[in-house]
Amino acid sequence: MKLSEIKATLADRGILLTKSLGQNFLHDQNQIRRIVDAADLREGEQILEIGPGLGPLTGALLERQVRLTSIEIDRRLVEFLRDRFQSEPLLTLLHADALEWLRATARDWSDWKLVANLPYSVGSPTLIELALMPHPPRRMTATLQSEVADRILASCNTRAYGIMTLLILVSYEPMGRFKIPATCFFPEPDVESSCLTLERRAKPLLDEGQRATYVKLVKLAFSQRRKIVWKLLKQRWKPELLEAIRIDLDLDPMVRAQALSLEQFVALARRLH
Repeated sequence: MKLSEIKATLADRGILLTKSLGQNFLHDQNQIRRIVDAADLREGEQILEIGPGLGPLTGALLERQVRLTSIEIDRRLVEFLRDRFQSEPLLTLLHADALEWLRATARDWSDWKLVANLPYSVGSPTLIELALMPHPPRRMTATLQSEVADRILASCNTRAYGIMTLLILVSYEPMGRFKIPATCFFPEPDVESSCLTLERRAKPLLDEGQRATYVKLVKLAFSQRRKIVWKLLKQRWKPELLEAIRIDLDLDPMVRAQALSLEQFVALARRLH
């Protein structure tokens, strides 16, 4: 779907885009092909798309003969998509708030892939929600604000490193990233965008029970970034237990959360669990 077609469709239907929904539609066909290629699709695979907008990526995905579930929150766009793709038997189109729908839907996502130009307003919570599922998607290829991608890929002891990094990378490994210029969207966003691909780890770092402890640990450790980790963790775990684990793992008594690596948080979670 070219830029001229997007503008004409919005004008013909009298649709004014809503900034709060993060509605910036990708129209550059080369970038759409790059996203689809990054997803490494196979015919018949189950794909989840969130925020299809007017469907430029939707159409490109359906050309690969995948079974596609697309979730759109804007009723006006859902009506357009139903008209545009009415003869597509492989498409299931849902009118819903994607985050609410994911939280209310108990499903094994392990054979699914996410491929989406995620609305900027829900990009990070959507990826975290999927990453923390008991059975998360095996691959996620998503367009996000570059700042969000930076935070996901951040190394410890950097400003961007934090809760998002640790909650996503405990389940996924980065497979690739490329930037998408603002001129490829309509309307042009005020932020930089990147397409990020994440592959589910072949072997989980934590079992389900340990992962629940890990989430609590990470959130508490970063609740006050400037404070020493052990002082924060005493709110939940006994001081003598924390000290024994600290000594056993040879961790600094004055360490702050941003200086602990993913592997160290995983080791802590295993012991605390």
